Amino acid sequence: MSEDLHALQRRLADFAAARDWQQYHTPKNLAAALSVEAAELVEIFQWLTPEESAKVMSDPGAAGRVEDEVADVLAYLLQFCEALGIDALTALAAKIERNESRFPAVRSARPDRPRGSGERQE
Repeated sequence: MSEDLHALQRRLADFAAARDWQQYHTPKNLAAALSVEAAELVEIFQWLTPEESAKVMSDPGAAGRVEDEVADVLAYLLQFCEALGIDALTALAAKIERNESRFPAVRSARPDRPRGSGERQE
């Protein structure tokens, strides 16, 4: 990645400040905007088959739309984290650790449970 997360957050904050938009960047509004942008990403894939969705980046027009929506989702997520003082990478690392504990890797298949079922292992 070319720019670090904090530098991108600073650029987004500076962009909003230069346009006097920070007054609208409340956690509620940013969460709503994040949801809308995520829905726009879903919309691109809505009627594609699994095979078509796997090849979406081979179509330059579709690839550009996907990249734009990914950028919008990330931008709003970073602004949301900035507004609430959340370090996104620290939060992600902690969540991965919790998930590794909750969902240990399948070491051997059990006949009563399909592999990769998402069920907790006891």
